[in-house]
Amino acid sequence: MNDNRPTQAEAEAAVRTLIEWAGDDPTREGLLDTPARVARAYREWFVGYESDPHAYLERTFEEVEGYDEMVVLRDIRFESYCEHHMCPIIGKAHVGYIPAGRVVGISKLARVVEGYAKRMQVQEKMTAQVAQAIVSVLKPRGVAVVLEAEHQCMTTRGIHKHGVSMVTSQMLGLFRSDPRTRQEFMTVIGNPVNRG
Repeated sequence: MNDNRPTQAEAEAAVRTLIEWAGDDPTREGLLDTPARVARAYREWFVGYESDPHAYLERTFEEVEGYDEMVVLRDIRFESYCEHHMCPIIGKAHVGYIPAGRVVGISKLARVVEGYAKRMQVQEKMTAQVAQAIVSVLKPRGVAVVLEAEHQCMTTRGIHKHGVSMVTSQMLGLFRSDPRTRQEFMTVIGNPVNRG
């Protein structure tokens, strides 16, 4: 977390400036509370800077009766924010791993996705961050992460193309080296790469 973060008052002043820059009057009745609301919204949207996704994975379970097949959590809805325009990126994450003796509670996988999503970034970076966090903490035999998302910077401005999804993936360990394992994962998640 950045300890040099501006104050709430400074953030609100910046929002007032943007309202004026857009051509409106920040002192009119409908906009009086907008700077405070926007500052609170930003605190919620970017709460990922205050979390450590690695910490979510540290509590694991060994009593799995020798389970060593893939564990997949699919369709994890996320909202992130484009670091180029600060527009929302809204999509789904699919996360899988092959345990090496220890498993993690499934809600922790969703928390890792959320922790990285609530930051300004590009989708490719978020995909790699989720995969690397799982590898570094759980040390599984393989990790697969696929994100599919719609970028509002492309739908609400610029080229204005709606219904377009970007798909990114990171395959590590057995998911990279064994095509059958990778294919099984893609089948389980509904293979967004081959949808048409």
